[in-house]
This record gives sequence, C-alpha cells and structure tokens, in this order.
Amino acid sequence: MPPSSSAPRRSLLGVFGHPDDESLLAGGVLAQHAAAGAATAVVTATWAPDSHRAGELVDALDILGAGRPRMLGFADARIPDSAPGRPRLCDAPLEEVAGLIVEHIRAVRPQVVVTHDAYARDQDTVVQDLCATAALTALGDEEACEGVLPPLLSARNPRTRAAGVTALRRAGRSKQAEPFLSDRSALVRACARYVVRQQGGDPAAWYRERCSAPDDPELSPGAVIGLAECGNRADASLLWPLLVHPAAGVRARAVAGLRALDCVDAKQLWPLLDDPAAGVVRETAAALLPSAKELPAERLLERTSSEQPRHVRVGAFRLLDARGGIVALRAAVGLFEDPDIELRTWAGQSVQRWHPSPDGRRGDAEVGELLDRSRHLFSDHVLRRRKWEAGVDS
Repeated sequence: MPPSSSAPRRSLLGVFGHPDDESLLAGGVLAQHAAAGAATAVVTATWAPDSHRAGELVDALDILGAGRPRMLGFADARIPDSAPGRPRLCDAPLEEVAGLIVEHIRAVRPQVVVTHDAYARDQDTVVQDLCATAALTALGDEEACEGVLPPLLSARNPRTRAAGVTALRRAGRSKQAEPFLSDRSALVRACARYVVRQQGGDPAAWYRERCSAPDDPELSPGAVIGLAECGNRADASLLWPLLVHPAAGVRARAVAGLRALDCVDAKQLWPLLDDPAAGVVRETAAALLPSAKELPAERLLERTSSEQPRHVRVGAFRLLDARGGIVALRAAVGLFEDPDIELRTWAGQSVQRWHPSPDGRRGDAEVGELLDRSRHLFSDHVLRRRKWEAGVDS
C-alpha cells in the first residue's frame, strides 16, 4: 500500500510479524528492489531489540540490503518471553501499534508497503490490518491521500478493503464507495452501504436497478446477494429470474439471496440440484435442507449414482442425510463404493451416527441387511444395539 509517491528515490517498506518473516515471505522482493537502487526498510512487530532474534534480523537485513532493524518490541503470541514485560502483539491496543507503524511510514515515506497476505493464519498476522489502520492515520497528511486509498481499496484482504471504503467518507469521496456495494466480501459491502447511506444514497435502489436486468452478462454476484442483504421479501421477484443467468456465481448468489429472504420454493429450486456448477448445487442443497423430508427420496437417490458429477452426488447425499430414516441409511451404504474417498468417509460417518426414526417402521428386514453391510464400522456390541433399536434380529 503506497502512502506516498513524493520521494525522489524509489522506496519500499516491509512490515512483518516476526524476525525471518521478511526473508521467508518477501526476501526476493526486498533484495530485488535493493539491487535496483530502491531504498528498502523492514519493520518487525515482535521480539525485543536485545533478544537473540534481533541479531539474526541484523544479519538477514544486511544480506537483503534493507538497512537497520526497526523492531516494535511486542511479544510473540506463542513465546511471551520474546519480549519480557511487553504485551503480545495480538493483545496490544490497535491504536498504539498503528501509531508506531505510522512513525516508520512517515520516516521512510515508502511508495510501496509489503506485508502478510490475507490468508496467513498466525495470531500475530494482525499486521496487515495494522498497516491499513496506520495508512488511514496518514490521511491526516493531505498529500498522502492519493497514495493511501487506492492500494487499500484494491487489497485482497477484505478487512483492508473495508477500511479503505470506510475511509472514503473521511476523505470526502463517498461517491467512490458505490462500486464496492457489489464487492465479493459481505464486510466490504456492508461498509459501502454505510458510506452510501451517509451521503444520502439508497443502496437497495442501487441493487434493484442492477438486478432488474436478468440477462446482463456484467451483473456481479455481489450485487445479487447485496440485494438480499438490505432488501425485503418483495425483492425475491428480481432474484427468481437470475436462477438461469449464464454466470454460475450469479445463480449461486440468487439461491443464497432467496434463502436469506426466506423465499425458498423447493419446486423451483429442484432443477438446480443438477447444475453444472458446484457452487450452485451447494447453495441449492443448503436452501432445501429445511424441506429435506418433503423432497422425493428416489429422485435424490438417483443423483448419488457414481455416474453423476461429484458435486451432484454430494448435494443429493447432504439432503438424504438430513432426511434421516431408512432412506439416509440406504443412501450412505450405497456410497461405500463411491470413487471419491471423501464421500465414502462421509457416508461411513453418517452410518455410524444413524439411529432409527421414531416414526419409522420397526422390524424392517432391509435395515438389518444395510447394517450388516456396515458391520466394519461398528463393534459387535454397537451393531447389536443398532439392530435392537430397529427391531431386527441380531
């Protein structure tokens, strides 16, 4: 995220959680820019400046050409002794950490800030959010606005994009929040709706205008689910035509929107259980779960055949499993020979959880046969117990 482009020399700042992150995550980038003559620097959020890791960091930065260590001195989430007497980074006040990062941003005036990506899972990788907060703090410098907002708004991390969208209001650019009403992230869409409403706009009307053209190939899936998030049940009339839209993402979001508006019609959604897109079938199965017992069992069982695509088999079995009773047992045992190992595992777990339905017919010989085919999943005692529950001979 580039807070400034005013520096005469190209510059790059790395902000990372721990010593060695700069080498593992961005060593090539830092070294390449340094070799090309750019000024590079690294901020490291955890470990004390007098720890043994600080010495390792000095050596690493020397090799990368990134100058002296800039250590904030917070404790590593998993190693409290990494900075005795200091809070863990993940426990430290956001404003305090962001303020420290701002000091380095203002000192280095980087054109680019490199940090963790959105999918890092360490507790201390709040660093990307902190970078966003620090960059927003820099909005107090009028000349920094142009450099800060674009990278925030284009970040992969939805929380970073959301911070950028919210900052548009602070920067007096609320109109620029409208395109984010259809962002792929629910968080970003919610922030965009807030900003648009603050300037007197109506997000629901914006969504309705876009969803009123069911054949529009440019229609965004985010606009479809956004309508459901802030609309009402009457808006279902705009979502139903989208079930046949050429884009799978739009079809899937239309189903999700109908479910959110509590406007599910099993008869109209049924054909989507055969949709070629896995996401559409997944959303359709989720929407039909509450009415699983009313769906035609035999037609669902047909969809668990190995001749069907995997996502179709998964969707059908999900509904059969929710239905319970002998139908669920029959479907699960039938999948023991499925070519997909995950589906076979799921089927085995379903059989292990299975119990006769209270309203089911006791003494059904088919139940005994199905349980016998599943004996490898049970101890002798549990198998006898299941048969006794079903009223069949052990």
